[in-house]
Amino acid sequence: MPDVSAVPFVPVQQDRRSFRLGDRGRSVVEIRARLEPLGLLASGAGADAEVFDEDLDRSVRAFQQQRGLLVDGVVGVSTYRVMDEARWRLGDRVLTLVAGSLTAGDDVVALQRRLLDLGFKVGKVDGRYGRQTEQAVRDFQRNVGVPPDGTCGPATLKALARLAPMVRGGSPNALRAQERLRREGPQLTGKTVVVDPAVGWFADPGLRLRADAISLDLARRVEGRLVATGVQAFLTNAGGATETSESARAEFANRTRAHLCLSLQVDASDHPGAAGVSTYYYGSEAHGVVSSVGERFAGLVQREIVARTGLADLRSHAKSWDLLRRTRMPAVRVDAGYLTNRGDADRLADPAFRDLVAEAVVVAVQRVYLDPDSDAQTGLLRLSELREAVGRHRP
Repeated sequence: MPDVSAVPFVPVQQDRRSFRLGDRGRSVVEIRARLEPLGLLASGAGADAEVFDEDLDRSVRAFQQQRGLLVDGVVGVSTYRVMDEARWRLGDRVLTLVAGSLTAGDDVVALQRRLLDLGFKVGKVDGRYGRQTEQAVRDFQRNVGVPPDGTCGPATLKALARLAPMVRGGSPNALRAQERLRREGPQLTGKTVVVDPAVGWFADPGLRLRADAISLDLARRVEGRLVATGVQAFLTNAGGATETSESARAEFANRTRAHLCLSLQVDASDHPGAAGVSTYYYGSEAHGVVSSVGERFAGLVQREIVARTGLADLRSHAKSWDLLRRTRMPAVRVDAGYLTNRGDADRLADPAFRDLVAEAVVVAVQRVYLDPDSDAQTGLLRLSELREAVGRHRP
């Protein structure tokens, strides 16, 4: 098999934004070159290498599922980027902090996991060589007698290879997250939450405008209730959802040093029967990583909304979308119903219903900081009872 790490990765052609079933061209060859080494596609496509056929479509969907991406079989900019990251193995290149354009890849994930196993703090295992990962490398280098320059080169890799077999397993990030919540205490006063009114892809401009208005209204209702409980709340965009990228909104959240980030939007589908609420948190099946607090937060939001509104329960799911991956704090995305479903759309149009959703979200924020063993039953705690609930759970 050729060394695919040496094959230049060609971005989506300028005249095309994405590739899917039935397309053909040089970029399709590059897609195959990335999937074959991962065991997701048989090699030897021959004369049909430029054709995006059904086998390639299945392989792309399998890749997207493993990597926590939107599973649609479409290779756009995000899927291309993650495919590029998947080609790297630890030791293929020198890893160092590059300000403004963080090095990302499976090799960074492997490095972060090894450092965690050895007891060093890397922050979120997100496959991005950021400042926390660089600091963990420096701390490791000091411990093993390697010059602490924060760069993972040959000497550091040799030290990691020598020590890695001595340590296995555990969930150090989850334990640190639990301890951090305990230290922060149950009171919401003094905490910071970023609320992100977002809009997904809508082919119908009129539907997009409605989705924008609903997301912004929900975000403002959540913001108002959070402020009333003593939280400092920031909207990523007070004027409504825009074309701002998820990564830019994640960086905004990081600059606020928020404790939590919550993205609110409504969905659409080609199938009018699609209905219900779903929540998403950071996680990657391929890497076996997950945000423990994000998972719990998403579950709380999901259960509170379902219990209070009766929306169909589409459950919580791990994803590696940029807003979830790039935020340094636990982040959750909520898809609060489908505008393409008559029942959901009618309910979302009702301000009283949006009040129910907002209350469910804020109660879930509070429950993140309460002891799970003695927490209130889902759907019963009201905003007026929050202070009393906090008083009962003081250490």
